[in-house]
Amino acid sequence: MNAADPLAEPSLVLSMGEPAGIGGEIAVKAWRSLRQGGPVFTFLGDPALLRGEPWRAVSGPEQAASVFRDALPVMPLQLPVPTRPGRPDGRNASAVIEAIERGVALCRTGRAGGLVTNPIQKATLTGSGFRHPGHTEFLAELAPGAGPPVMLLAAAGLRTVPVTIHCSLRQALERLNTDLILRIARAAAAGLQQDFGIVRPRLALAGLNPHAGEDGTMGTEERDIIAPAIARLRREGIEASGPYPADTLFTPEARARYDVALGMYHDQALIPVKTLDMSGGVNVTLGLSVVRTSPDHGTALDIAGTGQADPGSLVAALRLAAELAAHRRRNRATPHPPQEPT
Repeated sequence: MNAADPLAEPSLVLSMGEPAGIGGEIAVKAWRSLRQGGPVFTFLGDPALLRGEPWRAVSGPEQAASVFRDALPVMPLQLPVPTRPGRPDGRNASAVIEAIERGVALCRTGRAGGLVTNPIQKATLTGSGFRHPGHTEFLAELAPGAGPPVMLLAAAGLRTVPVTIHCSLRQALERLNTDLILRIARAAAAGLQQDFGIVRPRLALAGLNPHAGEDGTMGTEERDIIAPAIARLRREGIEASGPYPADTLFTPEARARYDVALGMYHDQALIPVKTLDMSGGVNVTLGLSVVRTSPDHGTALDIAGTGQADPGSLVAALRLAAELAAHRRRNRATPHPPQEPT
């Protein structure tokens, strides 16, 4: 295999996501953008979602490269009922889930290099019996790794990780503790080594309260919960610093001093990425046994079927998935020795 040729690398697989959303449209637009230079990907879903654009049925990702320049490779998966743009139908939930499961299986057996997931409509899946809060938790069950799954958001010049994810702000405050921060930070550091090739990742931890608590006058979580976690991480040899006031942690000058910023709750980590680069942001799940990325946006039901969808985030997710898969292959060939505690 010629590592210099993106079309020669193992094909990625792309799940169809919510059929009534923009997944089919951006899949076609991403293929048109990447068809000459890759990375190669195979669409797992119903060809009807491609609206008559060029596609070719393949029996597996191994065949994708041979047709990719001329047509979008598809492993067909028929929906139980036809879709109407912008109108999710719970009867199609089983096919949406099957596409994800099939993608994970192809990656776990080595037939695909990584999985990219189109956005799902969580409310529709939940109404059909889906018991997971989102993609991240479902994938953790399908492809567990050595540590907990960690959501990382990547954009131009910024990576962030939320310590608490899919819960209310009140629940996030109740769940936040030193042990949770330690688990997420360790997994984030390991993921940056394995998937991004960063030998010694620099972690910056945000404070929870305004001004990072202002020496306890605006809250004590920084002193009682976050600072002890940082001290423990440093004793373990992980380069962690903070807690920093969140309102100054994402300036260009601050971003130059770390490889990933850990936010204490969902929006604290996601707002900076989406503000900086909404069309190019990528959602990565660290800590899985497979590579997984996703566009950093939702199903966009309001514009489904109009042809207005921007494929930029999906293109970025595909490119990043290929990079992460390449890092994993290199790490398997030349494992990085564990860091020694300081």
